Amino acid sequence: MCAIVGIYGNENAARLASLALFSMQHRGQEATGISSSCDGKIYTKKDSGLVSEVFTEDALTYLKGNMAIGHNRYSTAGGESIFDAQPVSAKYKLGEMSIVHNGNLINKNEVRQELIEEGAIFQTEMDTENLIHLIAKSSHERLRDRIKEGLNKTIGAYCFIIQSRSKQFVIRDRYGIRPLSLGKLKTGGYIVASETCAFDLVDAEFIRDVKPGEMLIFADGYDEPESIQLFEPEYRPCAFEYVYFARPDSVINGKNVYRTRENMGRALAKNDKKDPVKVDMVVPVPDSGVPAALGYAAESGIPFEYGIIRNHYVGRTFIEPTQEMRNMKVKMKLSPMRSLIDGKSLLVIDDSIVRGTTSKRIVKMLKEAGAKEVHFRVASPEIKFPCYYGIDTPNQEELISSRMTKDEICEYIEADTLEYLSIEDLKESIGNDANYALESFDGDYFVTK
Repeated sequence: MCAIVGIYGNENAARLASLALFSMQHRGQEATGISSSCDGKIYTKKDSGLVSEVFTEDALTYLKGNMAIGHNRYSTAGGESIFDAQPVSAKYKLGEMSIVHNGNLINKNEVRQELIEEGAIFQTEMDTENLIHLIAKSSHERLRDRIKEGLNKTIGAYCFIIQSRSKQFVIRDRYGIRPLSLGKLKTGGYIVASETCAFDLVDAEFIRDVKPGEMLIFADGYDEPESIQLFEPEYRPCAFEYVYFARPDSVINGKNVYRTRENMGRALAKNDKKDPVKVDMVVPVPDSGVPAALGYAAESGIPFEYGIIRNHYVGRTFIEPTQEMRNMKVKMKLSPMRSLIDGKSLLVIDDSIVRGTTSKRIVKMLKEAGAKEVHFRVASPEIKFPCYYGIDTPNQEELISSRMTKDEICEYIEADTLEYLSIEDLKESIGNDANYALESFDGDYFVTK
């Protein structure tokens, strides 16, 4: 669930790319990088850490040119090494290129092994590097044709931005699983980014989403990007973007994320009316549980209260690479409002339960702070299946809903009651106008090799 950005046709390309990456820091916090292009040369700066730490004034001065691509890393494939940070750059027959990628390639190992047998030498563990080699070994004379040939061997969820010394190529997979939007910069040029929240910070106007299976080509001498439909679209946008990953002020595939989460909370409240529990307040797990809790409170008439306070200087727990780090982050990040919740019955709303350890700690924390009862509500269905399309749930045994029933999970997290959103209510909350990717909930692995 990385973030990618491309800026084309603006003299402050690298600076604008860094601002866009800053606005999408929630999508990855392990490493960040930018490649710019100027006078036939590609300049790259990447390092582990946050955007604000890596892109100093000296770094931005080094990244010259009117075009740049950038990346925030959250590792679903590859390791934690700085060598696995993006962009990935290479020199080949046609010159230099740099590439950023959001998603996961499900045929990574087969393609990599085939390339190794043909003599390729890999520098990283990333699936992204496969496409670099496929492009480099192609015999076509134009980069666009080499990219097309390489993509024919690339299966999975992906958004790519490929930068040569003078052009940018933007590609979204035929299913449109991962989000990608196109905007026009008011100071000149274009922006492509994983989320529209990046447009607000750099003063860009949203144009449209990049279409599933589409390639956009930005080049000098053209007022707007060239569009080529590479693959017949089979639109399956990822529902988990709305549940958790996207920032609430983003618009993903035409849907405002905040409103969809609010709808999820309303749906939970409607279901609870069939068998109501007596509670004093609705409490969100901040921050991603807030819109759903507001929706629940509005639908139920139960007061909304910030019974848990978040320390905003601590990052997101789900995207931390190890369980030990996630546990420590929970303790550092969330604090109960003792004076507010002491002796009260709480209805607590979170966006999801993945491994169960965070929910267990939250319930324990609230009860130790004096809560009389904690009724836990989840604004998404049970996550029973691993996702191979870019979400960090690689092993089914890590998913608590794959090995425990709802009642067993309720007992494990020590809640008084536990209810989830149904798959049908999730689809209704987002809008039934698309066939959403729901593989984490229903096990439908529709992308096949």
